[in-house]
Amino acid sequence: MTTDEASKRDFKGSIPYSIGILISCFAAFYIRTIPKAQVFISENFVRFSENDPWYHLRNVETLLHNFPHMLWFDAYTQYPFGTPQVFAPLFDMSLGVILWILGLGNPSQHLIYTVSAYYPVFLGALVVIPTYYVTKWIFDRRTGLLAAILIALAPGQILSRSIIGFNDHHIAEVLFSTLTAAFLVQAVKVAREHPITFSKLKVAPFETIKPALPYFIFTGISMGAYTLTWKGALFFSLIIGIYIMVQHVIDFMHNRNTDYLAVGGVIIFGITFLMVLLVPEIGSTKNTHIMGLLAGILAFPFLTLLAIEMRKRKLQPKLYPLTILTGIVGIILVSKILSPSIYTMIIGVFGIFKRTGGALTIGEAAPLNLFDGSLYYYFANMGFISIIAIVILTYEAIKKKNTQEKTLLIVWTFMVLWAMLQQNRFSYYYAVNAAILSAYLGIKFLDLAGWKDIRWNNWIQKNNINQKTAGKTKNLTAHRIKPVHIISVIIVIFILILPNYSLAVQQAQYAGGPNGYWLEALDWLKNNTPEPGLDYYEIYEAPPKGEVYQYPETAYGVMSWWDYGHWIQVIGRRIPNANPFQQGIGGRTDSINEDNRPGASTFFTAASEEEATAVLEAIHPDPDKMGARYIISDVEMATGKFYAMAAWTLDTNNYYIAVQTDKGVMTIPGERYFNSMEAKLHIFDGNGLKHYRMVHESPGISTPSQEIGYKNVYNVVFGGNIQEDNTGYVKIFEYVEGAKIRGTAPAGENVTISTTISTSQGRSFTYSQTTTSNGTYSFTVPYSTEGPIVGQTQFDVAPTHPYQISYGGMVKEVEVRETDVLQGNVIEV
Repeated sequence: MTTDEASKRDFKGSIPYSIGILISCFAAFYIRTIPKAQVFISENFVRFSENDPWYHLRNVETLLHNFPHMLWFDAYTQYPFGTPQVFAPLFDMSLGVILWILGLGNPSQHLIYTVSAYYPVFLGALVVIPTYYVTKWIFDRRTGLLAAILIALAPGQILSRSIIGFNDHHIAEVLFSTLTAAFLVQAVKVAREHPITFSKLKVAPFETIKPALPYFIFTGISMGAYTLTWKGALFFSLIIGIYIMVQHVIDFMHNRNTDYLAVGGVIIFGITFLMVLLVPEIGSTKNTHIMGLLAGILAFPFLTLLAIEMRKRKLQPKLYPLTILTGIVGIILVSKILSPSIYTMIIGVFGIFKRTGGALTIGEAAPLNLFDGSLYYYFANMGFISIIAIVILTYEAIKKKNTQEKTLLIVWTFMVLWAMLQQNRFSYYYAVNAAILSAYLGIKFLDLAGWKDIRWNNWIQKNNINQKTAGKTKNLTAHRIKPVHIISVIIVIFILILPNYSLAVQQAQYAGGPNGYWLEALDWLKNNTPEPGLDYYEIYEAPPKGEVYQYPETAYGVMSWWDYGHWIQVIGRRIPNANPFQQGIGGRTDSINEDNRPGASTFFTAASEEEATAVLEAIHPDPDKMGARYIISDVEMATGKFYAMAAWTLDTNNYYIAVQTDKGVMTIPGERYFNSMEAKLHIFDGNGLKHYRMVHESPGISTPSQEIGYKNVYNVVFGGNIQEDNTGYVKIFEYVEGAKIRGTAPAGENVTISTTISTSQGRSFTYSQTTTSNGTYSFTVPYSTEGPIVGQTQFDVAPTHPYQISYGGMVKEVEVRETDVLQGNVIEV
């Protein structure tokens, strides 16, 4: 067979696979767009999913308003400090450039929303392609096609993080890391077929490296793109580094050349290093990346030179890995003595993704539990099958003939498994490995059923086929399709493909994101509170090192749980104190003996109003200013999420207690919970608080909720008398100085001040305080009775009548102006 005939035959043979990949891409795209009606909820608004996609939208919008300048410091979050850019830049910059081109330099808001919502879907569909090639280049194209189908239909986090509206960088991580693996696989294969040695490089450098060079370059570019996509990208650099080290050992032990690893490793890490140098920052980790990449650039040639020197000295092969291990231990010990910072960084690698304390309450950061159904939910049957496959593959690698590319797959898989067991979020990485390994086992099963004997040029009958290869004629046999072949294919479809599709379609029904209650509350916040005095789209200048950003006098913070920080910023256009970067949470990190840092966790768990106010005062570096003006609570903060707030302080005792009931032992909120600031605000509507008033309430849910259960516990167990109903899902409160009402009353008299508060939902509750007179009495009240004033909060929660002060048989009415409340004026009765 001539070269032209072989090429033509190969082209014809590739057509079915190309069609299969294309169909897989369309299937991946379709599944990810199933919940689009939940995303495009109106003509002028798109509901992006979860938390971080909103901040990516923030970055993209700011980039387009100031094109081509990126937002490297953001004063519009984490008040009163602001924050350097937390995300690596490539994801937002690439999306911004695409939008700028599509919009001819001035994209409309509708175009920005639409393309941003579809961007993760597009990237998710693209993952199919490198998955096919990395699998094909490790095994064969049949396995590659099955892997492409499986990843296209994969459920779990790889689906949820590329669903329409989930405009986050995670799916780009998967795309670029898989591309990196694919190009590296092909690079080492070509280097095996066209050996690269230092001796050949001396004689004919370009001719020696030419066949593998493009693949090493593309590996470096892909890893560079990955590095500029995620600030924690040293994770995959570590995988590549460990693979190269392991491959050095394997090659040396088998008396094979390792020069190609040194050359290829330096090229890959060198290109990535140069790409890192081109950007101002990578989420505050640029220096760490530079140090890690330089370590690889120096280490790879050293490993090869060590191998060369040991061969010259004819030392025993087993001394090579022992020398490497000894060197690593030595570096760790020396760094511990000479540079504690480097030592901490090195040791930190082994637990790089491990979280403790309150961080464990972050859903995606929790370790993966292999026995609670998560493995099936994230991967369907691929989870279990891939574990079996990696065991088989590892066994074959040890006991039988192995290749460099299979070693890479093994190292890659075990490293991702290690990361996933520390944080379940990395299951979106493992989905690719699971698809590759499941496809490997699936094709292995089909081959055992006889498919390896089938020649596709004759399906029906048995014929003799003459094939000329390298001048020789081979007599091949095309076996006919038998029932066992059909049954085996059906088994693969039902065990691998259909569970993926069924679970993926089921999970794709929901897009997530802020619910209607939050959208209503944030719209109110945006339109009814004073402007903070900062241009939302400004490119802010970072303060000099060691200094604090200087906000205008009109600026203020909005205190809520960190989950909602990006929503407050992007939808509500106000400055949150805490955000999903886990900034502004406060609390403790490692020990209960630490100071309880001021922040969201310490505010909401405060045991009194005075303690909570002290937290707000401590947040701001200026002792004359408060850290926040508005406080937003929702029913989840008051119930299920409250434990997370306490967990961040490392002090969770007695917020919940066990009680014996007729249904057995139950855990209920305890007295400490009901004394917390969160309970005072949301469960008790801020009743009796001196400086905090409700200014808006969203609608409440119509079905029974945990809020009713909490109120029932308070009434039954703690002798309370509050109405057991659902109130607003989201409540907005304002911190005010409070009007001071003073008067005289006989000593020993219990004096009560009260009024009826009507909310924006037509609900009423009683606000009251009681004190004992010593001849005089004094109250500080947060509500005004005469309505809002221009330029201040346009509240829609207010008293229905003047305050009433009562003692003995005496009742007095008091009107309170808004200026009295805001300025802390004294009203004499």
